[in-house]
Amino acid sequence: MDQEVKQLLEENLKLSKENNELLLKIRSVQRWSQITRVFYWFLIIGVSIGAFYFIKPYLGNLLNVYTGGVSGINNVNDIKNNLKNGQSDVQDLLKQLNQ
Repeated sequence: MDQEVKQLLEENLKLSKENNELLLKIRSVQRWSQITRVFYWFLIIGVSIGAFYFIKPYLGNLLNVYTGGVSGINNVNDIKNNLKNGQSDVQDLLKQLNQ
């Protein structure tokens, strides 16, 4: 074999080994990136579910107050109507007593 060809083959082998090392490092970085990305999304989803779990009672109370407030207004209107009916009933009773 010619000396020049042998030198080129050795240089080629050296470059191939260096490329292989770099490719292995790149693949390792990709794996760690994927692992951290999965952990990141689990963390975000877990915090969201946890926050909902702790806020749920407060949201339920707020919803009950809101719906109770609306029905409370309806109850006030019912009481007002009953008082008007009761007032007319009392007036009718007084008229009957006076006769």
